[in-house]
Amino acid sequence: MRIPALILVLAVLAGPSALVAQNPAPSAATTLEPGDTVRIMVWRKPEFSGDFVIGQDGTITHPLYRALKIGGVPIPQAEETIRRFLSQYDQNPQFVMEPLISVSVSGEVPRPAVFAVQPKTSIAEAVARAGGTTQYGKRDRVRIFRSEPGGSRRELYVNLQDPGDAVAQAPVHSGDQIIVDKKTSFFKDVLVPTLSVLGSVASIVLLTRRFNR
Repeated sequence: MRIPALILVLAVLAGPSALVAQNPAPSAATTLEPGDTVRIMVWRKPEFSGDFVIGQDGTITHPLYRALKIGGVPIPQAEETIRRFLSQYDQNPQFVMEPLISVSVSGEVPRPAVFAVQPKTSIAEAVARAGGTTQYGKRDRVRIFRSEPGGSRRELYVNLQDPGDAVAQAPVHSGDQIIVDKKTSFFKDVLVPTLSVLGSVASIVLLTRRFNR
């Protein structure tokens, strides 16, 4: 997150025109959910600038913005809400609003964590943010748990070894839980335990025969 933050700071220092150029048009379908983050950079108003978390009621958890409810609404609508609020302090406010949604990456990755990423970030890119998979990671069947409307959860699978996997290249959703499982070793996880069981059975049979003599 340091590089995007630095770009936004440079944009603020460069002036209003640079701020407009740095403000990409987000998808109308994208919404911020509780736990997500909104990054706001306002020209010449550092007290209104920063990274702010969306609360459970959809409002921005910051004293200056606490009356603004932007969670659960399309990003363009949320941006217009912030614009109207800032218009109370500046006739033509120049600002950048960047939505950052929360996803978690865990399992066989070097840096498991909850990340705040841009809505266009793909599942493969989110795993890369965690350092990629370890040598033990099961790259051909990564699991994603995704919340659905109504409170249900859906489990998806992606193959990070396949560059053409459509799900791996699709954007993440707010609250996605990405889990890289440990790949199975036939020798270590199947053959050795089987031989151990067979050895135990053979020992029991041998002891039984000796006892019956």
